[in-house]
Amino acid sequence: QVQLVESGGGLVQPGGSLRLSCAASGFTLDYYAIGWFRQAPGKEREGVSCISSSDGSTYYADSVKGRFTISRDNAKNTVYLQMNSPKPEDTAVYYCATDCMMNRAGTTWGQGTQVTVAA
Repeated sequence: QVQLVESGGGLVQPGGSLRLSCAASGFTLDYYAIGWFRQAPGKEREGVSCISSSDGSTYYADSVKGRFTISRDNAKNTVYLQMNSPKPEDTAVYYCATDCMMNRAGTTWGQGTQVTVAA
């Protein structure tokens, strides 16, 4: 069964840190660009970060640039999103997917993990 499973979400204080994981099963992650997306209550899903399959190049939304870092460990078949200095506006359900584009057909999505940034 092909699936992505996110983990690592939870409650974090502003200015703290949290690392999200996106683990693949049933397929090899290193052939895919992997994107992180998020959706806050009452808002549309938005792209957060992406890492390419070829040269490891990365993309970050302006809102998280300089605070979040995406990385991949192909040996563990896992992609990570390190969240440093999170802000309350980063509160959302975070999803990973096998694409940097949100609406491409055939993309595999994880079930999401909740991140809440609050004092």
